[in-house]
Amino acid sequence: METITAIIVDDEQGARDILENVLTTYIEGVEILAKCSNFISAVDSIKELKPDLVFLDIEMPQYNGFELLKFFNKINFEIVFVTAYNQYALKAFEVSAVDYILKPIQIEKIEAAVKKVRNKKELSTMQNRLEMLEVNMTNDEFKKLALPMAEGLKFVDISDIACMEADGSYTKVCFINKQVYLVSKKIKFFEEALAGHPNFIRVHRSSIVNINHINNYIRQKGIITLSNSKEVKVARERKADFEKALKEIKV
Repeated sequence: METITAIIVDDEQGARDILENVLTTYIEGVEILAKCSNFISAVDSIKELKPDLVFLDIEMPQYNGFELLKFFNKINFEIVFVTAYNQYALKAFEVSAVDYILKPIQIEKIEAAVKKVRNKKELSTMQNRLEMLEVNMTNDEFKKLALPMAEGLKFVDISDIACMEADGSYTKVCFINKQVYLVSKKIKFFEEALAGHPNFIRVHRSSIVNINHINNYIRQKGIITLSNSKEVKVARERKADFEKALKEIKV
């Protein structure tokens, strides 16, 4: 197993020590290069030691994790944020394809995060994902989405999506320009990630639609026609919620 080199960044000594202890005791193949108590020393250590992975407390005195972008021309290492954020913020991490672990730290969560990093085929998207996360975290609703596909991540504007359709363990993401991407996530992932987003609603066990891109709705037949000419069926048990969402449509 190839060793992953890592730096821990947290302003609390106890948090740094706990994470180091979990990594060295329970997680195979991780070498801790440094532990940093502040953001500037972390930047210096990253530049000098060139780790594969940085465990970064997202909220630190004077700086937050997004501000790494100011100090590097290119983020060529993986970041796993350590956070105590609320559920909305965690969805922002998920739709941006940025890994995180919650405080208090759990061994299985760290193990899963390290496994994801080890399985990453292309590290160059970290910068894009970090930029996307910042956009999603600083808006009232998500603006960007990272779509995991066979060849890597595809970064898209959420407003350009017309609908999503279940396809077994995959999801077809259909755009207003009629482009379709087959994504390696179940539709349940998108339903949960976009829960609370005012423009997306699940109208069928196999379909989510963007109500901003509905051209026509035939109530008697329960048929939606979207701006990309695609027709979507509204399930009988979801009809009331869908029609309520239509009345509250946000354009």
